[in-house]
Amino acid sequence: MDSQQFAQAVAGLPLNQTAFFDSIGSTNDVVAEWAAASQTGPALAAAGQQTQGRGRDGRRWHTPPGSALAASLLLPLPTGFDPGALGRLSGLGGLAVCEALEALGLQPQIKWPNDVLLNGKKVCGVLAEAHWAGERLQAVLLGIGINLAASAVPPAAELNFPATCVEAEVGRPVAAAALLRSLLQHLLAWLPRLADEALLLAWEARLAYKGQRVQLHSGPARWDAQLLGLAQDGRLRLRLEDGEERSFQAGEIRIRPGV
Repeated sequence: MDSQQFAQAVAGLPLNQTAFFDSIGSTNDVVAEWAAASQTGPALAAAGQQTQGRGRDGRRWHTPPGSALAASLLLPLPTGFDPGALGRLSGLGGLAVCEALEALGLQPQIKWPNDVLLNGKKVCGVLAEAHWAGERLQAVLLGIGINLAASAVPPAAELNFPATCVEAEVGRPVAAAALLRSLLQHLLAWLPRLADEALLLAWEARLAYKGQRVQLHSGPARWDAQLLGLAQDGRLRLRLEDGEERSFQAGEIRIRPGV
């Protein structure tokens, strides 16, 4: 995707500010600067290449030139939205990505809290960040990275979870600009409904491993549980081996398919 294709992708969409970079460190850093300058969203930054892209827990995200869709959004929150439900933001991003991929004939799933899978392999990561001014929620940032081509997928030895790319799954080249526009249309349609039950239901309908046994990782600890679904605030509901039902927020645990 180049600057002209980007301009066509965002034409007519309700975005207060947009920027495209052939190469940049991190698009999330760009929208964070906008937030610090009190810019109001929705606003979008995208890049053809990221040299310092990051994912959950500060992990580096591999984005060679033209191989991935890398974009970050500065988002307003619906009036009256409960900051305690910020866990829904990752679901918003994952759901929009899923709907864009479904339009290509694919069947994506969301691996809680922030990954999108195709055929059980990671194709996309979503990074949600809240920026606070004291006790006031100042801005919300949503970074989305989608592997388009095989060159975006790191070598297997560098992965802690299997990965794939859109082109490998769909069997043909995919235009980054068209996928970006589709993703934005779905995301902006869901944004005013961030607190609605409908968003939670749509997210849960695409939840990977629902009803299945999964393995939970928390530091060195490992244990098994059954994945039940989502709580209202976006936390993950699980039934532990002793029968207790608990909800976990992002950062407390990692999940893997059961063995």
